Amino acid sequence: MNCRIRILSLFILVLSCKIVAAQSDTSIALAKAEYWYGGAVEYAYKTSFGHPTFQFNLYGDVSNNQSSPILISNQGRWFWSEEPFMYRLTRDSLTISQLHGKLFSGKSGDNLSTAQAYVARRFFPTRNILPDTLLITAPQYNLWIELLDYPTQEGVMNYAKLLLQHHYPPGVLMIDNRWESSHGTFEFDANTFPGPKEMMDSLHGMGFKVMLWTCPFISPDGKRYKELSSQKYLLLDNGADSKLSYEKAYAPLMIHWWDGVSACLDLTNPAAMNWLKDQLDRLQSKYGVDGFKFDAGDPYFYTSKNLLSYQQVSPNEHCRLWATVGLSYPLNEYRAMWKMGGTPLVQRLSDKNHSWHDLQMLIPNTLVQQLEGYTFTCPDMIGGGQAATFNDHTKVNQQLFVRSAQCHALLPMMQFSAAPWRVLDKEHQEAVKKAVDLRMHYMPKILAAIKEGASTGKPVVRSLEYAFPGNDYAEIKDQFMLGNDIMVAPVVTEGNYRKVIFPKGKWKYKNKIIKGGTVKSFVVALDELLIFEKL
Repeated sequence: MNCRIRILSLFILVLSCKIVAAQSDTSIALAKAEYWYGGAVEYAYKTSFGHPTFQFNLYGDVSNNQSSPILISNQGRWFWSEEPFMYRLTRDSLTISQLHGKLFSGKSGDNLSTAQAYVARRFFPTRNILPDTLLITAPQYNLWIELLDYPTQEGVMNYAKLLLQHHYPPGVLMIDNRWESSHGTFEFDANTFPGPKEMMDSLHGMGFKVMLWTCPFISPDGKRYKELSSQKYLLLDNGADSKLSYEKAYAPLMIHWWDGVSACLDLTNPAAMNWLKDQLDRLQSKYGVDGFKFDAGDPYFYTSKNLLSYQQVSPNEHCRLWATVGLSYPLNEYRAMWKMGGTPLVQRLSDKNHSWHDLQMLIPNTLVQQLEGYTFTCPDMIGGGQAATFNDHTKVNQQLFVRSAQCHALLPMMQFSAAPWRVLDKEHQEAVKKAVDLRMHYMPKILAAIKEGASTGKPVVRSLEYAFPGNDYAEIKDQFMLGNDIMVAPVVTEGNYRKVIFPKGKWKYKNKIIKGGTVKSFVVALDELLIFEKL
């Protein structure tokens, strides 16, 4: 009997699914109070929680963050393609155009939860594998803002020692750009890291694991360039001759990016992919490196009309191939990503400015990351990832830094870069430490929610619209659910006051019981994060 029911359910779902040929535009009218989620994560804060006119082309994605060819409605409708497309949202309609592959559409249930469950199961099923859990169970420490483009062995060790002196728990330490003499050597610069193995051993002894920043670019004046070029392990340049074949091409393509002009590994070539993994494996075996921060790889780096590769693929597929490298390393992090929902890859939001506006992006963008199957999410760096503000500590808004730490506290991951002891006074440092302690207190629930997400594909953190459909919660983007029963309402605006929406039911706050179906106002102390337990 159960088998028959499952077959009937599958038959009904197949009947509700439509397939549109590539190149055909699709336009639908929005239903009353219908909202859409997905596409480019970077813009979720303004597209998924309101009705602005917005248009974005996923092909050659320039958003600097995760994206997927998925759109999901809070009324159960959905669209999916294996290839990128352009989407346009207005107050009244959704249009999908410039398709590069078949477009699938359908309806599963009548809310965001049922639609997400169906598309996740069908298009990006979870692998039920977690990344290294130290990324979750302790704060992460990224050395970017403190050391910038000048990391040294001495600087790394000093930062680690100061973390422990200020009573922060050891966790994952990320050595950012320029630990190599040039991009693609995959060897420590002996001038700045004279004893990398000894450094790794010392950090391990202090309780840290260590990640190295890496990218797919190869410096043309580096020692590996000539070797890789002769083996055709680099993307090639057709010299503006569209008829030139890959076999006859020989000149590597030069790509402009934020750190100069470089050649780029051709990861459509299995031999180049194997070469890259050999370099990463050697760093692990020779020095004890624990994992890697995989930066760059954005689709827009692969849009040149002159680009030739071993296999001709879309710019987005080049990005996805860069993402597959991380599957071999449980300790990983990405910022740019294409169509890798359901995998054990850590996804950080793009670098944010040190501003209240950008702080308000963290929750909505994380919520959409989760809907797209990016379970293991990190909300950028505490206080923002743009380094310029933190060069002069007098420009730091200390209240904003604290509220950012609190916003991170019960999200899947928490990452520092600017050193709190350098940019904060004693009162604000203590408030940040309290946020870290609060995370440690709730760690069993955070881990349980993450394990459930890895097992089922459900979001770890959920919007109120997802958790309590049919209550007109679609535009709420400053509070969230952790799993099924913890509601978190950080302060993300200047001041110490906020309103909290309570869905129906009973909610425990400190020693009080709050009856749901209401809105309450709170005065929130500097060191306080509002957390409510559903009874």
